[in-house]
Amino acid sequence: MRLINVQAFLDREDSFRDGKRVDRRIKVLESRDDEATEYAILSHRWIAEELDYNEMVEFAKMDEEEKDEICQRDGYRKILQSCEQAQKDGYKWLWVDTCCINKESSAELSEAINSMYRWYENAKVCYAYLHDVPGSSFPTAYDKESYPDFNGWPEWFSRGWTLQELIAPSNVQFLNKHWKNIGDKRTLAPTLADITGIPKHILAHGLCGNRPCVAQIMSWAAYRTTTRVEDRAYSLMGLLEVNMPLLYGEGKKAFHRLQLEIIRVSNDQSIFAWMSYDDKRTGNILADGPSFFWSCGAMVLMGHDEFIRYFKKDIPEEELDSVEDRLGTFPITNRGIHIWLPLQPDRGSRSHFKARLPCRRHPCGPPVTIDLVLSESNYYRDPTPRFTSPSSFTSTVDTTSVRSPPPSAHPPAPPPLSEPLWQLCQVYLRYQDPSRCNTTFKIDDSALIANGFTCCAAYPNNFTGDMLTLTSTHPLIVKVYSDNLTNTYLILGLGQSFGKEWIHIVSDESNIPQTSWGAFIDIKYLEMKARMLAHARHVNKARSGVKQVCIMQTRLPRTTRILQISTVMWKTSRTCGVKLEAFHDPGFGDVSGEWTAFNVNGTDDPGCDWRGLMMLDWQSKYGSYAIYGMDCNLSAAPNGIKLGDYGRFTDSNEFYCEGNLFADLKLLSLIADITPRQYKLGNRTRAWDQTNRRYLSLYNPLMLSLPINTGLKSLLISLSTRLNHRYLVTMVVQCSESPDSSMVTYFCDIVKPFVWYRNESAGSASEERSGDKLRAETSVQSDEG
Repeated sequence: MRLINVQAFLDREDSFRDGKRVDRRIKVLESRDDEATEYAILSHRWIAEELDYNEMVEFAKMDEEEKDEICQRDGYRKILQSCEQAQKDGYKWLWVDTCCINKESSAELSEAINSMYRWYENAKVCYAYLHDVPGSSFPTAYDKESYPDFNGWPEWFSRGWTLQELIAPSNVQFLNKHWKNIGDKRTLAPTLADITGIPKHILAHGLCGNRPCVAQIMSWAAYRTTTRVEDRAYSLMGLLEVNMPLLYGEGKKAFHRLQLEIIRVSNDQSIFAWMSYDDKRTGNILADGPSFFWSCGAMVLMGHDEFIRYFKKDIPEEELDSVEDRLGTFPITNRGIHIWLPLQPDRGSRSHFKARLPCRRHPCGPPVTIDLVLSESNYYRDPTPRFTSPSSFTSTVDTTSVRSPPPSAHPPAPPPLSEPLWQLCQVYLRYQDPSRCNTTFKIDDSALIANGFTCCAAYPNNFTGDMLTLTSTHPLIVKVYSDNLTNTYLILGLGQSFGKEWIHIVSDESNIPQTSWGAFIDIKYLEMKARMLAHARHVNKARSGVKQVCIMQTRLPRTTRILQISTVMWKTSRTCGVKLEAFHDPGFGDVSGEWTAFNVNGTDDPGCDWRGLMMLDWQSKYGSYAIYGMDCNLSAAPNGIKLGDYGRFTDSNEFYCEGNLFADLKLLSLIADITPRQYKLGNRTRAWDQTNRRYLSLYNPLMLSLPINTGLKSLLISLSTRLNHRYLVTMVVQCSESPDSSMVTYFCDIVKPFVWYRNESAGSASEERSGDKLRAETSVQSDEG
């Protein structure tokens, strides 16, 4: 380490003040062995005008004006008075972090920070300079008036680096702003314990012996701050007995790296016992900073046998002997932290679990439990609160999974549920942040509004309009619609979990007093938030690829109507289109309430009209051909097929033509421009036969396709009521079998128009409302009777 030669520094200062020539040969800074040298060390709060390494070394070579400017600085005077104090106490050497480290050298700075705890520990005395304490005695009471910005205590106690500077040295002397001694660490231990949360025996005797657990040490830094985010981690390395390289600019990742280094050398699971109510959390099993350990001030580890007693009954006796080895190690892998944990599933959930840790928040408490969430075979720290709605709002019915019973039916009370058992499981805890980016939902609820629904509110209430963007701060939006026919509510949730967007809707028949409306939407928001991952799973198990539309239908309670949600993700803009519709369905068959995905063309265009989308549902009987220069697969065309033909496939997969769009256009006297588009492909075009794995040469190829324009969309809509689930020929390629042949070969694209698949009777819902209303009123009277 590099130390200040106290005598040399004071002699140089005297020469300058006396107007004498400063001897440039005198070395003020010298390298010494910290274990073989008796030295004093300074602990202080940095200020703007500190003296750095280069200024200390080059001082003698500066002109008089520069020297005078430096000597007027508070940072210089602080070093001068430290040297005077050290000399008075009989020390020849002094270390001050501002000028004893060449911070222009990243290697030297990294070495110094990794060695700093040891340097403070080996110092014979540490001068803790409290620049904002004017009195002659140490402050022993909380004083918000004197120290308004630092938790009612001197600023020195609010800084991250001064934590190790308080604990590491055995002899800490506190000095006020006038450099008068106002007490030492051992004598002031009871007061210091109140200020810092550090136990008195640690202050008196250091960390040797009965060392606290990791979480408790972290808690001492919970309310301390540093100028650089990374220093919140680097200032704790010595206290936690780890070393790692410095990477300024990495932000909170520095604290993640610190925890991984601790895990590599320790099996202390209290490192996972942090708590947070930060909505910005993403699910990382590691804490983002020391503040997450604010509740761990009394945390202690549990003995092995004592911990086993808490779940011994749930583990087969023959496995008990191996439990200790399983719980003792948790290596870090590229998939996550590989660890054995006692897990208990949350009642009624396949993705949320509680995990026990062999530590407790106070000496007589039970094991700490943390919430985990399972996503794609990996476990994350659950970033959402567990929530149970109060009894005043227990009438919610999740219509995506449960059919509403007839109004007159009264289901029996469910049997009491037993507590799920704990199981010892081997899991991977993810320490990498899940991917997350902002998602925008574009909502089209015009069909819902036209059929008697009213949008009552949104939460958070700053979200208005039909374009709603989710962020890390607001990963969930809830909109509430009122059904004016039945006085029920639809609660629509739009969320993002672990980088996946989702849509979920429930129906609620609560009778909400006007004064309770705010509480109602708050509760629905928390209920939706508590099950974000489950909702994401329902949508994403249906969705894959990029060319998909997802549809979910569910029956509305006390009516013969069906609610339909359609959604498409436009990958290029991270925008998710959502369409809400309600329509009359006189049938009483089951509606699954599950999401179904359909492969369609054109979904990558945010400006597309969904009615023009074509579902990719070609039949394998005619094979699949990939033609050079085209981004779609075609089929060998059945005999006599023409552009615009529509029909169905028989049981033997033969295409049966039932009509043609161009003929219908003339027959129905409709006005729609569906003029075919014509393209000439290159004469050397080839087709890849994906069934027989060979190339075919195409001679004089000509492609005809239907235009995706307003005219075609209008025609598709007008024919949708009688052509549900029919197939349409949207593209035909004709070519010769050889350069001079007159024989023509055809390829075609046979797809299903999305508008022909979806139930397009949504517009008829309003026509049925009077009948629905009568049935609803009759149902209510029956219940009341």
